[in-house]
Amino acid sequence: MKYLIVGLGNIGPEYADTRHNIGFMVLDELAKQEGAKFYTMRLASYTEVNHKGRSLHLIKPTTYMNLSGKALNHWMKELKIPVQNVLVIVDDIALPLGTLRLKPKGSAAGHNGLKHIEATLGNNEYARLRFGVGDNYPKGRQVDYVLSGFDSDEKPELPALIDRSIDMIKSFAAIGTELTMTKFNK
Repeated sequence: MKYLIVGLGNIGPEYADTRHNIGFMVLDELAKQEGAKFYTMRLASYTEVNHKGRSLHLIKPTTYMNLSGKALNHWMKELKIPVQNVLVIVDDIALPLGTLRLKPKGSAAGHNGLKHIEATLGNNEYARLRFGVGDNYPKGRQVDYVLSGFDSDEKPELPALIDRSIDMIKSFAAIGTELTMTKFNK
């Protein structure tokens, strides 16, 4: 069984460790824990890890956030992975930091990466792991907020949240969306 795990983010050092790049951060840690290394491939940084007899194909799109669908679509076709075996890891300002929610499908909720994926696929039938990054910004400053780093009081929480996200990814591949939601969504 093959799974496509897509961490959303923006390439370039100026975006590293920003809220918008939490998808990249989760996959970087997963690869590190599994001793895997990312390689620059077509439209994405790519690596593969195995979990309980399943192949997890990890991609970090190199297309920038607003064109994430291009990379996801290419790799789905390239690897012949059906949409029900796709999981997108995305930052979510509607959830407080510390909240992780797995959803089987849903709206883009204003997220440009998800909007592009939906437009490219022509549906929103892919699972997503929404990683809460909070909404502590003044009106109209959303872009600055998601493109900024985590606050010093938030940083100590990140390793445990990233590890929990990795557990959720592995669970998604091993037992599916519904059972993983029951187990992890609080």
